[in-house]
Amino acid sequence: MTASPIDPAAFVAQAAALIALPLQPDHYPGVVENFERIAAVAQLVTEFPLPDTVAIAPDFEP
Repeated sequence: MTASPIDPAAFVAQAAALIALPLQPDHYPGVVENFERIAAVAQLVTEFPLPDTVAIAPDFEP
């Protein structure tokens, strides 16, 4: 299943509104730019192929 593309600017605006984050207009472009970077890194992780024999870890213990 392929995820549909996200509009980063719309996502940032909606997420900020959802959590009542007072995002200043002059900060908005930087937040969108950082979200785009985060999305690119996340894509590397979520698209990394794993064999079916890999078991999911039930708990993370550092």
